[in-house]
Amino acid sequence: MPMSLTTLFVDLNSYFASVEQELRPELRGRPVAVVPVLADTTCCIAASYEAKRFGVKTGTNVGKARQMCPGLVLVEGRPATYVKVHHDVLAAADTVLPIHAIHSIDEFSCRLMGSEREPAAAERLARDLKRAIATRVGPRLRCSIGIAPNRVLAKLASDMQKPDGLVILRREELPERLLGLDLIDLPGVGQKMRARLNAKGVRTMEQLVRMSEMEMAAIWESVVGRWWYHMLRGDEFSEGATRRRSIGHSQVLAPERRVDDTARAVVIKLLEKAAARARKLGYWSRRLSLAIRYLDGRNWGESASFPECNDTLTLVGALVRMWERRPRGMMLKVGVTLEELRGFGSATGALFQEAQDREGIAKAMDRVNARYGRATVFLASTQTVRSSRPDRITWGSIPEIEDGDVEGEMEEEV
Repeated sequence: MPMSLTTLFVDLNSYFASVEQELRPELRGRPVAVVPVLADTTCCIAASYEAKRFGVKTGTNVGKARQMCPGLVLVEGRPATYVKVHHDVLAAADTVLPIHAIHSIDEFSCRLMGSEREPAAAERLARDLKRAIATRVGPRLRCSIGIAPNRVLAKLASDMQKPDGLVILRREELPERLLGLDLIDLPGVGQKMRARLNAKGVRTMEQLVRMSEMEMAAIWESVVGRWWYHMLRGDEFSEGATRRRSIGHSQVLAPERRVDDTARAVVIKLLEKAAARARKLGYWSRRLSLAIRYLDGRNWGESASFPECNDTLTLVGALVRMWERRPRGMMLKVGVTLEELRGFGSATGALFQEAQDREGIAKAMDRVNARYGRATVFLASTQTVRSSRPDRITWGSIPEIEDGDVEGEMEEEV
């Protein structure tokens, strides 16, 4: 039987909090929560394992986290530091295995080749990689490693044992080895997808893996179901270029930015960034969504559809019209998302001169910002929320380290 292990997936445990504990000895052994701003009304963006034992996790309200965990230490996030350590970790890992793909600031994977695919050899490499990170970067930078016949299962394996885990999923153990998991444990299956599966009578992992390929295709109503059928059995498909479904950004507002005018500037800035990403990745959007969470717990959202578009000025016009219809109140979090994406090759593009002119302005701004640094040129309406530290670290996009780069607060990316 051919050796089936192909992928070693690394998930750094409680990454931001672990970096803080590594660099600040006074935090070691204490419950730590990393926050975007030092305010009880914001949310935790990371928690140490000492804090997680009390139920504190990413997304927990800081005021509630203080009640849950006596002695909780709040640390304001340091994006530049986390990016630097990220690159240090990659350099350490690269002394053991070449990095194949970086999936987020705290996740990356390596390909196993030849004799490396034998389970004992793969396990030795995993332990060598853990040791390299501990000795070259720091012993508090623990990681969980999953090894499996494909990247999806390797990612799943990395989540099965934390912290400092090492799990190998062999092809001959599948899919039985997965039966004890929850549907939401599958990478990419969130609350909405689980609810959709539940509505179709699939409530357990055992029910899912016992389905035929055709039944899974019917559940997903697309070829994605067939893809999952093969992934869960250890088959390896060429993943190719993944088509994005959305591009967006959201931000928890600092207390001084929760008033209408300043929050509006933040929203426009987020959209400006999302539009630039769409152009860079080669996408047009046909739908824009605005979401607002209020300090009193209310949530509000609205969407607008339009012909294929990715120029900033047109998108901001649609955003402002939605913004004017929002309920009034003190805002906690705002977010924008570009949806119904189409690649440049399949999009019609702008037909009229005015739209073409707006696209030309957007592309000119992109060229200037690419040459002279991000946010060299920006919309005047965002001036009030521009600071000396304009960039924010996102989960799925890790900047290279350059002079004056990677400063600012924490932001979520879709």
